[in-house]
Amino acid sequence: MSAVAVFDAVFDRAASGVPAAFTARHPSGGVLRFDPAVWCRDATAGDATLLARCTGPTLDVGCGPGRLTGALLAAGLPALGIDVSAIAVRLARGRGAVALRRDVFGPVPGAGRWRHLLLADGNIGIGGDPHRLLRRCRRLLAADGHLHAELAPPGTPAWSGTATVQTPGGTGSPLPWACVPLDDLPALAGATALRVRDTWTEAGRWFATLSPG
Repeated sequence: MSAVAVFDAVFDRAASGVPAAFTARHPSGGVLRFDPAVWCRDATAGDATLLARCTGPTLDVGCGPGRLTGALLAAGLPALGIDVSAIAVRLARGRGAVALRRDVFGPVPGAGRWRHLLLADGNIGIGGDPHRLLRRCRRLLAADGHLHAELAPPGTPAWSGTATVQTPGGTGSPLPWACVPLDDLPALAGATALRVRDTWTEAGRWFATLSPG
């Protein structure tokens, strides 16, 4: 099963009210746990402080069912969600969000002009190579733009590469992903021509804002 198929399956289950929590296990022993049912809510604790930092056109990378994209649009802000999962995009559009099926590493509307980018819900792990992802995000941002990312708690072991997904429907699917703890961010930002502007925590979630440095 491909990574896209994994996300299609878990979003389909979550949208139907079926338990869809899954784990990604890295050979180093690192484990990340995800619950797509949370992503399908209208809001979850910690969202408000993240969304408050988006004051202009925002690209929600890995938008999933469109929780954050929809909230920004409801607040009167221009926002676009992108996701590789067709089911996620359908769910996002169903709640009124503007969403496209796109890979962040491929062609993206407005490249180089976005004022804000979101990497929430663990999406700093997309692709299994945080350096590549942040370099791509920097190219998508305007010169005065800001990237708002959710990270693992300080002290969490970092890992990147290919993890193995364990879903309610089976195990063994490979997933290119990464785990980036907050305390690893300064070095990562410096290596990708970004600067850490702010960090904060809310409702047990950890966040940072970065900008082109």
